[in-house]
Amino acid sequence: MNIDYAALTDLYQITMAQGYYDHGMGSTQACFHMYFRSYPFKGGYAIACGLDQLAELVETYRFNDEDIAYLRELPAPGGGKLFHDDFLNYLADFRLSVDIDAVPEGTAVFPNEPLVRVCGPILECQLIETPLLNCVNFETLVATKAARVCQAAESPVAEFGLRRAQGAAGGVWASRAAVVGGCSSTSNVLAGRMFDIPVSGTHAHSWVMSFPSELEAFRAYAESFPNNCVLLVDTYDVEQGIRNAITVGLEMRERGQRLSGIRIDSGDLSWLGKMARRMLDEAGLTDCGIVLSNDLDEYTIRSIRQDGVDVMSWGVGTKLACAYDQPTLGGVYKLSATRAEGEDTWVDHIKISESVQKLTTPGVLDVRRYYFEDGRLAGDMVFDTNAEVNASEVIVDPYDSLRRKKLAGKRYQTLLVPLARKGTCVLAPENRSAMAARERTKESLDSLDESQKRLLNPHTYPVGLERGLFERRSALVAKMKGFE
Repeated sequence: MNIDYAALTDLYQITMAQGYYDHGMGSTQACFHMYFRSYPFKGGYAIACGLDQLAELVETYRFNDEDIAYLRELPAPGGGKLFHDDFLNYLADFRLSVDIDAVPEGTAVFPNEPLVRVCGPILECQLIETPLLNCVNFETLVATKAARVCQAAESPVAEFGLRRAQGAAGGVWASRAAVVGGCSSTSNVLAGRMFDIPVSGTHAHSWVMSFPSELEAFRAYAESFPNNCVLLVDTYDVEQGIRNAITVGLEMRERGQRLSGIRIDSGDLSWLGKMARRMLDEAGLTDCGIVLSNDLDEYTIRSIRQDGVDVMSWGVGTKLACAYDQPTLGGVYKLSATRAEGEDTWVDHIKISESVQKLTTPGVLDVRRYYFEDGRLAGDMVFDTNAEVNASEVIVDPYDSLRRKKLAGKRYQTLLVPLARKGTCVLAPENRSAMAARERTKESLDSLDESQKRLLNPHTYPVGLERGLFERRSALVAKMKGFE
């Protein structure tokens, strides 16, 4: 979307970069991990998303002339300029050289395990923190919301939240993330063109209001779109609107055409949906479907379905594209290891906080996902790629060494896959496809236990630390606290 990712950052990322540059630390090798700490929407999983935009970031990351000119004029609060010329000249020629590994889009992911790992010069790792978090946090949140909505719907869901999304870029990437999460289509034409995802739509109330009568409006729309005719019936009176739609539907049948459906966008959708089904069936239009919309979310959809309404598809806008009931995923990006340039040995780093849940994990990390024989997920183990792995016991509660899960002997896969090497995107085009990611979402959700997919009070999925990593972290905490 022609986003200037270098400038899409917090100022302190650039001030730290200048500090690294000034003190000869810019080439120190570092490892950072992006992860989130708690389940979004009080659910039992999240759906990884945002890697296509992250790949775009890698491909286009540059400080352009306007960026450099702007930074050159920024004043330091104590007087003088904030950035000096040597550093700005360095930024003018700057190119990424980092390695990035990430969980494929559409993968079910869980708290306290890395979604993205960035290794490379610490200055570079620092500079991309903010835009990386911006795209992965937001898109993972929306994809997760979409998965919950689609799970509740059990029939096609169209996303049409662009008009209420958080700006143009937010609307475009939200539409893509919604499809990754399971939506069958979006109303967003730009997103459809950019990401090759299905688009859908019918007409608004203004179409009906612009004609002398509702019946004339329906007839005109059927004439213009005989192969895609879904009529919005709640502009004036829903029952009369359904009657007018039936009239047009029968006229279309005489012409060898078919009324695809009617849409209801207000009122008691459960009661009106049942009335509409009864009226359509009595008129012989049993193949005309019902589309429901109007501030829907997973809970409302589940209630309507439990009421026995026969719904062909759903239109979900605001509460999906805006992740209405949770403003952010809360993902973080933390330093876990460094090494001097040219050295092989990584030095562990850990953040200790007054809040236990903010304790970080050292090392160059990855995730092993274990499976039961029937293909269901058994549990995830976070491990250090540079250490011997002991999977006989996995600590599933990082703060309680008595809680362990035996995973030895089970089939597993390693989750993080290459996205960039030495600053060049290596993610294959097919692995950037939103439609392919949507299939991964379905496969991921199918492999979860039903108890983990409950909308309310889901069972907690086990994620733990490899035993050696747990002990190493515990020893490092003790050392940092002065207990050794």
